[in-house]
Amino acid sequence: MRIATWNVNGLRARLDFVRIWLEDRQPDVVGLQELKLEDDSFPHEAFGELGYSVATHGQKSWNGVAIASRLPLQVEEKGLAGQEDSGARLIRADVETLSFTTVYCPNGKDVDHEDFPRKLAWFDALIAHWSQRRSELRAELRAENEAAVLCGDFNIVPTPLDSWRGDAADGSVFHTADERKRFQGLLACGLHDLYRAAHPDEAAFSWWDYRGGSFHRGHGLRIDTLLGNGPVLARLKDAWIDRDFRKKKDGLTASDHAPVIVDLD
Repeated sequence: MRIATWNVNGLRARLDFVRIWLEDRQPDVVGLQELKLEDDSFPHEAFGELGYSVATHGQKSWNGVAIASRLPLQVEEKGLAGQEDSGARLIRADVETLSFTTVYCPNGKDVDHEDFPRKLAWFDALIAHWSQRRSELRAELRAENEAAVLCGDFNIVPTPLDSWRGDAADGSVFHTADERKRFQGLLACGLHDLYRAAHPDEAAFSWWDYRGGSFHRGHGLRIDTLLGNGPVLARLKDAWIDRDFRKKKDGLTASDHAPVIVDLD
């Protein structure tokens, strides 16, 4: 089974590029972020031609998340309770025996910006939500058996290894102790960073600024990832960042994020 996450940075602008990627990489399930379109504007027909059904939680001009699947898909949840003012940032669906959630986490803009504490509050709500769901599954004696994935653009650099600046960036937005504490809070809910599980010591990035030749200079951040619980970790074969699709294809401009792919037994 191949699962993936990708911040497409505007699906209208990137639809043909996404189609090329789907045809080439053939993921079974993919979480998409930053759609920047409403549900009734989603190009379901284009995805259907490639064998994908799509569940969406969209928003005009901003945010928006979706799950595209070649396997049967049942939507279970849209939005994060108590954080509706932050926009369309979470969707969860059951894909056969896999519970698959994708998120587009708030950016925060800067540590001195009013959006920064809102970002931290959003993560607190996500941690509480995930912890509650885990407790409910335990009560049903399902927690140890249900495979669950939480993936997306987290807008947090988990460790200095995940930033081209290393620990020199510590304290700046994405790299603060407060943000990293929230990322660790998600891991404490029984989740594992699947890329880091497969590559414990590798410095690799999933986002590069369009400006200043950042991609070619290696000036990137690893802010996109797939988290999986124990049953998912036990099936992990490989995890990789699809750098080739951060490059132009057939004259089409890529997102500033690369897809991240995980292969499971």
